[in-house]
Parts: sequence; structure tokens; C-alpha cells
Amino acid sequence: MADGAHNTDLGNQGTEEKLPVSLDAEQAILGAILFDNEIFYRAAAFLKDEHFYDPVHRLIYGACSELVSSGRLASPVTVDTFLSNSSGYVETGGKVYLERLAANVPNTAGAVDYARIVFDLSVCRGLMAIGAEMNERARVTTLDDPPTRQLEEAEQSLYKLAETGKYGGGFKTFRTAVTEAIELANAAVSRGGGLAGVASGLRDLDRMMGGLHPSDLIILAGRPSMGKTSLAVNIAVNAARAYRAEKQPDGTMKAVEGAVVGLFSLEMAAEQLATRIISEAARVPSEKIRRGEIEPNEFDDIYHAARELERLPLHIDDTGGISIAQLAARARRLKRQHGLGLLVVDYLQLLTGSGKHSSDSRVQEITEISMGLKALAKELNVPVIALSQLSRQVEAREDKRPQLADLRESGSIEQDADVVLFVYREKYYLKRAEPREGTEEHMKWFARLEEVGDSAEVIIGKQRHGPIGKVDLHFEEKFTSFSDLADDRYASRLDH
Repeated sequence: MADGAHNTDLGNQGTEEKLPVSLDAEQAILGAILFDNEIFYRAAAFLKDEHFYDPVHRLIYGACSELVSSGRLASPVTVDTFLSNSSGYVETGGKVYLERLAANVPNTAGAVDYARIVFDLSVCRGLMAIGAEMNERARVTTLDDPPTRQLEEAEQSLYKLAETGKYGGGFKTFRTAVTEAIELANAAVSRGGGLAGVASGLRDLDRMMGGLHPSDLIILAGRPSMGKTSLAVNIAVNAARAYRAEKQPDGTMKAVEGAVVGLFSLEMAAEQLATRIISEAARVPSEKIRRGEIEPNEFDDIYHAARELERLPLHIDDTGGISIAQLAARARRLKRQHGLGLLVVDYLQLLTGSGKHSSDSRVQEITEISMGLKALAKELNVPVIALSQLSRQVEAREDKRPQLADLRESGSIEQDADVVLFVYREKYYLKRAEPREGTEEHMKWFARLEEVGDSAEVIIGKQRHGPIGKVDLHFEEKFTSFSDLADDRYASRLDH
């Protein structure tokens, strides 16, 4: 053991004797890094300075990180220069302490094991902190802090601890942010398609958006029967089909293509969604499946499609009327248990708020929900696609293409969203405006109907990191399926 605070017997530290701490392990990993900087790269995959219990050890590890990351040597001499003005460092022994750390390394071959001990004990201390807070809050439960909220917040704290190994958050250095941005760009290049996010599986939409980006809230809006659910389900299945993961240095799995998908279906039952998905995959109309009017060869197609689809990493929760807090808790649990790369919510207006103020208006409740979805996207670091209804004012206009002003009930939806997509099918409105047969108007109407065909539009009304504009798609109503247009003359048109 070293001088100063570092040779203190934990058994004589009062309440601190109960804390899971190993100063020996902290000293061992620091000494190993000072002895051989290559060890830092193996430990840094999971170990951060905040995982150290001793504040001076945090300073030393942080200095080693800065030096090694910038291509310089981390030695007792360079670290001492780096920390010469840091509070507490000199009192601990300064350069002499660093030299003793480097000289007294038990065995560099086990250095990563020392790092894991430091990490694991940090997680244990985080669990103790969460448990102590839960115990204190449960002891003094009030109307303003009911048990349901305590459970939700405890689960959120546990999720953060499970994901990051630390309790709580903090500032991120610009160096870290720049590194993450470069890694994101590198991932896009390595995929070959130029996508920094999860691919939607729709060529022109991906071209305009660069995929679905982590931490983005994507609002997919439209009037009833426009195909919002169909498009969202198509994207979810495409992402799940493309899923491919690789093992990381810390033992976790990371998606390199596609995503594990969570789908909250608040309106439609899971078996109805499954019927839609099977219908598209087997190329058998969904109404024939529902009615049981299936030919023997079609049944074979359905069987094989179902066997293929059942292996997809697609998880459906069809509980109706859940709150934004319950949805967040279930999404965290899904990510913890199975991983999560894309979340779909069908649809936003069917969620409820916290209900803590019964006098709140629906607009305030929708504001809470949209803010909650955006916060969840950032917390889980996944794209969240939330479907939304549009107001009836669309129907009163001659041109029924949706606009941002048509988002229903709250301007906060537009404000919180990173991307707003509108689904529009002119054919839907044309079929409901058929003139009397035999008239000139009917002939013009029929010609327009033929011209429109099965085309659909996805209008990008807002995009924080890209252009707005329009993407033309093909929509097969009998299979409730969106796909790319084969003809290049229908390529996306950008509005700069």
C-alpha cells in the first residue's frame, strides 16, 4: 500500500467499511497502465475515471486517458506534470506515489481483471446508492410521490446503472463528443450505403434521411387510412430482417446492421399486426387470411413465411391505454434483456400522461408525452418512431397534402420531433370523390385515377439534419405494403 490516504485501513473508516471498495485493485490497474500504456486500450473499453472510488485515483486515470488518447506517453513523469496543480494530488505523494504504483504492479497479465474489479465494485456502490434512495422514499411516501412513480424511477435508475456502470450522468468532454461523431461517420462508411442510422429498407427515404438516427424522435403522421401503421410496420420488419450484431471487447453485442425492434401497438392486437406482416411476406391478401379463404398453395406460402418471420428480433407490446412512464419502463426492460435498436409507438394520441394534475388540458398531456418520447430516445440512444393523427382541417382544403400546422392537439409535437414525416395517398381521396358515371367529369376522374395508380407520398416536413422534400413510394393495398418505385424517374425530389 502507499502513503497518505491510500494506506488507510477501510475497517477503521466508520460507515465507509460497508462500501464495496478495493484500493488495491485501483492501485494495481493504475500501476499497470503507467508500466505499459497498451493496457489502457484494453481497460478503456469499459472502465472510466468515475468508476474509481478514490478521488486521486480518478485524477490519475483521467490524466492517463488524456495522454494516451492524444498519442503521448503516460508515465510517472508526464502524469506528474499533468497533475502538478491538482488539489489532493501533492498531498498523496505526487510523483513518488506514481513511481511506487508503477513499481509495485503485481502482474500486468491480470491487469484487465483488476480493471473489472474496480468496475464491478463501482456498480455495487451504485446499487447501494439506489437502494438507499428507494428505502428513504418508500419510508416517507406522500401523495406527490406515490409508489408507482417510485417504481418507475427506480427502474430508470437501475437501467442507467446497467447500461453505463454508473449512477447518474454529467458533462461530456468535447473530445468525447468528437470521437463519437467520427465513429458514427466511420460506421456509415463501413456499411457501404452511406447510412449513419438504422436503414428503413426504403431506398429513397434512406437516401434523404441517411437512415433512422439514434436519439431521434421521428413523428410519422397522417389522416386515418393513409397507411401510417403499414409504413411503420414495414420499416420495423425491414430493420429486424437486416439485424446483424458483432461482439465488442467488453463482451456486449453491438448491431452493425438493422436493429432489434420494439413495437408498441396501442390500437391493434399483436395477432392482427402479425397477420399483416405475414400477408406481405407470403403475398397473400390479409382479408383472405382473416376469413380463412386460403388455397393449399397459399397455406404453404404462409407457413414458410411465418417460420422465417418468427426468428426476427421484433417484440410487440399490444397493451392499450398505457402511460408514457409505463412505456418508458417497458422499453428500458426490453433493451436490458434483449437489446434495442428501434422503437415504434402506434400511436402517440393513445398514450396517457402521468395524471398528476387532473386539471391539465389534453394539449398539456400531449406535450408531456412528446417530451417524454424525445427524452426516451436520448436515454436509450435509439430512434423512436411515433405515429400521430392529423387534425380534420386537412379535409377542408382542396390540396389535402398534410402540413406541419395539421399536427393534432399540440405544437410541442413539431417542436420535440427531430423528423416529421407525412403519409399521403391521393388515390384514397380520389376514390371517394367519384363523379356520376357517363359524364365528362367522370372520364377525367377515371384518367386521373389511372395516372395516380398505387403511388403514395412520404412528405418530409421537418428534418433537423437533412433536407425536406418528398419521396414517392408504391403502395399495395391488398398487402398493406410500401415499397420503392422501380422507375428512376420517380426519384426523391429535394426542397432546399
